Amino acid sequence: MDIFVIQMKIIHKSIIKELTLTFLLSLVSLNFILMMEKLIKLSRFLSGVGTSIIDMARLIAYLQPQLLLLTIPMALLLSTLIVYGRLNVDNELVILRVSGMRFSDITMPVAVLGLLCFAFNIAVSFYLGPKSSIQLRNEVADIIRERTPLAIEEGNFNTSFKDITIFVQHKPSENVIRGVFMYDGRDKNEPKILVAKEGRISTQEGFAIDFLLKDGAIQMAKGENTTEIYFDKYNMILSLESASPARRNAELTPSELIQRTGEPHKRVVVSSYLELYRRFSLPLMCIIIIFFGPPLALIAGKTGKLGGLTVGLTVFTVYYLLLVYGENLARAYRIPPYIGAWGATAVLALFAFFIYRKECSR
Repeated sequence: MDIFVIQMKIIHKSIIKELTLTFLLSLVSLNFILMMEKLIKLSRFLSGVGTSIIDMARLIAYLQPQLLLLTIPMALLLSTLIVYGRLNVDNELVILRVSGMRFSDITMPVAVLGLLCFAFNIAVSFYLGPKSSIQLRNEVADIIRERTPLAIEEGNFNTSFKDITIFVQHKPSENVIRGVFMYDGRDKNEPKILVAKEGRISTQEGFAIDFLLKDGAIQMAKGENTTEIYFDKYNMILSLESASPARRNAELTPSELIQRTGEPHKRVVVSSYLELYRRFSLPLMCIIIIFFGPPLALIAGKTGKLGGLTVGLTVFTVYYLLLVYGENLARAYRIPPYIGAWGATAVLALFAFFIYRKECSR
């Protein structure tokens, strides 16, 4: 019996080592893939003001907790399917079962890694995620405040602001511009042209920039009619092309989300409930995968690592589509928020329990 226990520990240690390495590689790959979409959005958002390598490194660091909430369960499932799929292909699972190990003993390494992932994802969901979202917003706002005046250069057309074109003849200092020309096309039915002898650039709260123009004129066109207005001073506030890169709900702690569920606006209540439920459901996926991953690797058959990767990505694609569909139905007030948020997770949990129990009874 002692020899059997020692052998089991050696086997568990070997599987955990392979599982952990595969998990980390999967996590890095998935984070890189999902991060590219967010980085492209941020790059488009900040392209007009310019960012340094250090700025982008900070933004990448602040993006990680938001991604980990989704990529940790994905990496856990992929690593389980790949490792146990390899064990199945090499007939090692058959040998372990013939030697007397139960299926629950064979899957113990997944349980250990899954519990660690669950604990870490709870910390990300409740604490690290909101903190990083706030830091991301503050970092973007700091970049805008510091670099927008520098991005407007004399003799060059600037299109940092949506539907706005700015041309400056002279820029004697960082915040002072002279010989200003602006085309304002935000109102398609009434475009405007502004000219001013001088102006001053200052930053506002959030993602807005204030242009204080002096000694100029505004020409407005509406159909065949044009109107010209002269001014001594004109204050123009412009917002950058995109909205804030971080969702407001992502910056709130669970207690703050619970407080928002008491507000009178139904839309705010539903979105708060959905965000709160997602903070619990995504970490819970790590527990579900403990029971779902190993038997799914056997069901996938002798397809090797590529088969495990395909099955894992397919499962998560279907799960995420069901999750998003349920949340959209809840936002449209067709179903309660708890059904929209928990429906996909409940279906996956029932299926995981069924196939795990079936495999243990063999």
